[in-house]
Amino acid sequence: MSVPAEIRLRSCVTLEKGKPPAAQPYFGLDADRYLTPEYLRAGGECALVKAAPRAARVEDGDTILLWDGSNAGEVLYGRAGVLASTMSRASHADRFDDTYFFYALKQWEPYLKGQTSGSGIPHIDKEIFGNLAIIEFDLCEQSKIAEVLSTVDRAIEQTEALIAKQQRIKTGLMQDLLTRGIDKHGNLRSEQTHEFKDSPLGRIPVEWECHALSKITCKLITYGIVQPGPHIADGIPFVQTKDLASNTLDVRKLDRTSREIHHSYERSSIRTGDVLIGIRASVGSVAFVPSDLDYSNISRGIARVSPALDVNGRYLLWALQAERTQNAIRLEIKGSTYPEITLPALRAIVVSLPGPEEQAKTSAILDAVDAELEQVSQILSKLRALKHGLMQDLLTGQRRVTALLQQSEKSPA
Repeated sequence: MSVPAEIRLRSCVTLEKGKPPAAQPYFGLDADRYLTPEYLRAGGECALVKAAPRAARVEDGDTILLWDGSNAGEVLYGRAGVLASTMSRASHADRFDDTYFFYALKQWEPYLKGQTSGSGIPHIDKEIFGNLAIIEFDLCEQSKIAEVLSTVDRAIEQTEALIAKQQRIKTGLMQDLLTRGIDKHGNLRSEQTHEFKDSPLGRIPVEWECHALSKITCKLITYGIVQPGPHIADGIPFVQTKDLASNTLDVRKLDRTSREIHHSYERSSIRTGDVLIGIRASVGSVAFVPSDLDYSNISRGIARVSPALDVNGRYLLWALQAERTQNAIRLEIKGSTYPEITLPALRAIVVSLPGPEEQAKTSAILDAVDAELEQVSQILSKLRALKHGLMQDLLTGQRRVTALLQQSEKSPA
């Protein structure tokens, strides 16, 4: 197996900087798409401009560098249009497979972002960029590496699209189930087929009741641990506002405090089935306390909500996330630098409650959708980790694709 050469970018890459447009917006017959970082990342709508003289024109598949700005060093996949002034096109004079060249530069993205210079607007240091190196495999091997990485990228894109679809389904279900609910036959209610009534939250099914949070909880407490001290590996887990990122907490990701500090804040210890809600910083974020966090603790930015006996804790979790409940919480937020909601205001927040059986059915449906969404999210995390590992191995020559090339040669046409 031949040893590929390592090539410095200064010897194989030319850069062409983008230019501000001559006119923007512009809707003449000679209008061009003006390529911004946002458009190259996500597609969608693109501004039309009249290109400046000697504008940098980009084709699909070109490799683009974000040269200036807070994300300087980002490597983007090009689309047809004219390049914005904050970006540069990197060309390689046909020495590389275009897709391989994109990935070869992409592997340097974290390094480039960390090496930007400038006291005002950050930008790539041209000397640092030119000193970077990529490996010049044979073109057939470059093409196979690009094929492998592109396959993983397509799987990532498809998984991201599936997550977006499932998130839309979840949002729609929450809106329907937490405002209209399901009848005893499992059908969604509507005002055409079921009886509704007015409430502080708007129209709700006649079977439902509205209650202030203080009326449907056993305890609503805050002012947890103020000074948790250093992390203690075998200490007591405690939940902070940053941990309220999903409906269920993960004990492996929590900081831990000493048993002495925990005991001094024993009144704010949490129990299985409690619902936690952020009252500072991440105001309104919620999470459910699982069994492996029984008798753990909370920070002072979190309120502990213990549902009353006739209130399903999982349903309360979802009810607190309902759009109209979150809107009510937002109206009570005080402060702009350090947003917070007071305990009296939180206690007065109103939620709508169906009967116990409907609470259980509703939470089961939403829990199932959430679990499926979490499973797909874990697949996405694994795919991203796989791509990272493959880029590390294939683009540095630590692993070769020779076997794949040999299989291709043996495969019948």
